[in-house]
Amino acid sequence: MKIIIINGPNLNLLGIREKSIYGDQPFDSFLATLRKEYAQISIDYFQSNTEGQLIDKLHEVGFSYDGIILNAAAYTHTSVALGDAIAAIKTPVIEVHISNVHAREEFRHKSYIAKYCKGVIAGFGFNSYRLALTQFLLPA
Repeated sequence: MKIIIINGPNLNLLGIREKSIYGDQPFDSFLATLRKEYAQISIDYFQSNTEGQLIDKLHEVGFSYDGIILNAAAYTHTSVALGDAIAAIKTPVIEVHISNVHAREEFRHKSYIAKYCKGVIAGFGFNSYRLALTQFLLPA
């Protein structure tokens, strides 16, 4: 099984930025742990602060991977183009968020990508990614 985690803008600063919301662990250390826990799965990773690069990556992997775990970050709430990209590909996508976006600012309550995703997981810290990965392991 081949899964990719795609993180959007500002998530390269996890462990540094807004620790009260996102915690103090860098994503790279969490990813290393996740890869050890799920050694039977090939877990690739991509992060970009640029909307077009995220779309390009979805197009690149969206017909050959078994699953995509996408934290589009702020683009979740602003990007019709990311929603269109997800709708255009075959690989199932699970939208994830570290924080509970519904307990935050009003503008974060709207997702332009959720409609095209297999599901949405939010509010469980880095475990949101683990829950999404586990979902891909369950029978369809």
